[in-house]
Amino acid sequence: MTTEFFVNFAQEAIKVTLMVSMPMLLLGLIVGVAISIFQAVTQIQEMTLTFVPKILVVLLALLYFSGWMLEHLMQFTVNTINQIPYYIR
Repeated sequence: MTTEFFVNFAQEAIKVTLMVSMPMLLLGLIVGVAISIFQAVTQIQEMTLTFVPKILVVLLALLYFSGWMLEHLMQFTVNTINQIPYYIR
């Protein structure tokens, strides 16, 4: 096992992590910015107004994208397990 192997494996793991988490993070960011603009325009400074919609949107995104996320995570896991004999060499 070389340092190149560890760097490539870490890059792939980080890429999969970012790809799987990106839909929820982006939708949460979009809703958060929209609510912040709404609060600035209306001068409503209620803290629960920011959290509840973001939580709901992230939950809905998780439900909607769960199959896609599970597919990518399973593919990464299967590839990693299948490559174990090559890692040992």
